[in-house]
Amino acid sequence: MGKVLDLSEENYALLMRLAPDLALMAGNYQSSLDQGMDLYLEAIEQTPYTSLVHLTYYFSHAVGDYPDPDAMLRVYHDSRQIDVLDLRQSTLPLQRWGLNPTLEQRWRINLFLSKWLRYCVAQGHSFMHENQIVNRELSMSELS
Repeated sequence: MGKVLDLSEENYALLMRLAPDLALMAGNYQSSLDQGMDLYLEAIEQTPYTSLVHLTYYFSHAVGDYPDPDAMLRVYHDSRQIDVLDLRQSTLPLQRWGLNPTLEQRWRINLFLSKWLRYCVAQGHSFMHENQIVNRELSMSELS
């Protein structure tokens, strides 16, 4: 169990390097680099001690954008840990774990997340308030 908790804490530290103001963020964010894929973060929900976050790359396909890896994370700011709620990816053979993953499955899931977050940090990705994606329709006065 200790190794899973260590990875969960490591993942929290890595995510905080990517998004230091995560507890204050809301909505959609994009991190773009000169070379490499854009990384997307959606801060879905904020409570006093947690954040619900969606993190992914989007690959373009003929039928639309395909998220991979695609992670839904519950971030615990008070205990400085991350719980992986869902993780879909096609690179490594992670089996679906259902509602109650085994300790070994949790370790593999957190290890994958750790390697991915470490790669994103090494690439130079970061999420700040200035790279928030604002989706809104222009009002009639802005069109004229």
